[in-house]
Amino acid sequence: MLNKRFVLLATVAASVFLTCRNTFAQTPLTDTNIQLFYDFGGDRKFVTTTLEMFHPDGWGSTFFFVDIDYNFKTGNGKNVGPGGAYMEIERSLNFWKNSAVKDLSLQVEYDGGLGALGGGYTINHAFLAGPNYSIHSSDFRNTLNLSLLFKKFIGLEQDVPMQFTAVWGLQDLFGAKGLVFSGFADVWCERSDIVFLSEPQLWYAVGQFFSCPNLNLGTEIEISNNFAGVQGWKCCPCLGLKWIF
Repeated sequence: MLNKRFVLLATVAASVFLTCRNTFAQTPLTDTNIQLFYDFGGDRKFVTTTLEMFHPDGWGSTFFFVDIDYNFKTGNGKNVGPGGAYMEIERSLNFWKNSAVKDLSLQVEYDGGLGALGGGYTINHAFLAGPNYSIHSSDFRNTLNLSLLFKKFIGLEQDVPMQFTAVWGLQDLFGAKGLVFSGFADVWCERSDIVFLSEPQLWYAVGQFFSCPNLNLGTEIEISNNFAGVQGWKCCPCLGLKWIF
């Protein structure tokens, strides 16, 4: 059985390599950035950093981000260090980029964290998998990705183990060079609650005016319902800086 499995995997790997080897040279550069936010939410008032990376390749793409909340306070209320961390990492697989269904990918993902929002609790492991469909302009400057994923929490009951995700990015919004509107919206189920989370962002490349195009100034607004132990709707505006490597 092991030998047969090895031969099968080797055959698949060889065919994928022959299909994809000519695409590597045309692969766009990795997009890596770090974001610094101050959260003005009523119970927040702290800084969060986000490290984010997206990298396409001949087999699909890899995306991850890591959030760190600097909100750990001592008994006297003094903020002394990080109080929470959260990460997501996903891999989109697409071995059929030259076919009629080239915009359809298979997405697998892991989510998890701890001490979220200073609450001193763990965000359960979550494993996701399902189809991802990409819609884009001819130059890929405007994109929309839609995913319908099976989502399994470890140690948490779910009435419906599914998540719907929309991720968008619009470059040079309204014809203004360097103005970018991006973000995501998620809907999933925790226990018997329907959870909604969206974080639209608006960035402007202010550094273009003084020979530093990596520097962006912008905002993020977290809009949620039944999220992170808070029942009902909540809105948390942020002001931020982003540096694109």
